Parts: sequence; structure tokens; C-alpha cells
Amino acid sequence: KPLTRSLEHRSGWLRKKILVLAHGFGTDQSAWQHIVPLFTPCYRIILFHLVCAESVNPDYFYFRRYTTLDAYVDDLLNILDALGVDRCAYVGHSFSTMVLVSIFASIRHPELFTKLILIGASPRFYFSKFLNDKDYHGGFKQGEIEKMFSAIEANYEAWTLFNMRPDISLFISRTVFKNDLRGVLGMVQDPLGRRTTIEILKTKGHLPHLSAPMLLAQILSRALSR
Repeated sequence: KPLTRSLEHRSGWLRKKILVLAHGFGTDQSAWQHIVPLFTPCYRIILFHLVCAESVNPDYFYFRRYTTLDAYVDDLLNILDALGVDRCAYVGHSFSTMVLVSIFASIRHPELFTKLILIGASPRFYFSKFLNDKDYHGGFKQGEIEKMFSAIEANYEAWTLFNMRPDISLFISRTVFKNDLRGVLGMVQDPLGRRTTIEILKTKGHLPHLSAPMLLAQILSRALSR
């Protein structure tokens, strides 16, 4: 009987819809600790560490490989392929939204993602007076970005990324802040043909899944049910 119940439980788990939770830069999969229990009853949840996460052996980070965002996309797709996932809803935070895997992965394989929910996403973090973006107000000036990099190098422990190896975090920061993904947004396809919606979270800070998990869970639940 215990074996029978175990097999039934596993069979039910495998039949659940799949929800991928992808953490942002400077954190690891534990950032979802308050969200996971709320969705486990209804979803098979997949968590993973980005190769740059503080919990991952830094020796696995190959600078030559991760010079472009494509390597991170390959990592996600390889994980989903290894787990036999052919359909999933994807929730990404910050680095795991525009700047990393969800946008490019969904462009490569739109049939794989039934839903894209992007938290704290930005297609571009800097702007320059030499580019045609005078109407874009979502970034920092180039000089401000360079000052930030200098500040991180000068006093690394004052930043919340101190658990990451400094050379890795600085390397990734430069990759993130100097990318402009506005041009690829139009290539993202929703296989179900639904419209894109935006919600403003009434929270403070960049980590609502840690600072206001119940509020975020309500919003996620509503978005996943649409």
C-alpha cells in the first residue's frame, strides 16, 4: 500500500503543470523560498541556480563561454530538455527576464513557454546621448554606469554581491548593463495569442518575492490563470 500511494503521488506530480522560477543576479534559487510552498499544490516547480549564483562553485564559470547571453539561454534550454519539459510557465526575476533567458529562449522555442511572467524587467539599463533614445527613460547614463563599476571595484564588500567572486560579478554586471534588448522584444511570440499586460507592484525594493511574497503570489496566481 505505501508503494502504491507513492506511485500515485508521483504520477499526480508528473501530471501537474510545470512552473519554472528563475532567480536574478546576486541571488540563488533560495530567493523563491516563500513562493514555492504556495504553488507546490498546483504546479510541478523547477528551480535552478544560474551559473553565476553564489551557491555555485565559481570554477564552473567559464569567462570565454559567458561573454554573450546565448550561453545562459543554452543553460536553461538544456535544463528543461534534461527534465523532459515540453511546456511550462516561466517566472523570471531581473537578470532572468529581459537580459537573460526568457526573452531569447522564447524566441528560439515559442512553443515551449505557455506563459512569460517577468518581474523587475528592463530591456536596457543605460542610455547615451549619441543614440536615438531620447524618449527612453529606463536607464542610466554611461558615466553613471562606469562610476558604479568603479565603486564596486573600490569597495566590493559594501555591495550585496559580496558572496559572489568579484571578478565574476563585475564581468556579468558589465554584460548586463551594456545590453540593449529593445530591438528583440517584437520577436517574442505567445503561442496562445494572448495580449501583454503590465502590473505595478506596490512594494519597495527590487525583490518582491522576498519583501512581499504574499502580494506577489496573488499577482502570480492571477497571471497564471489568465
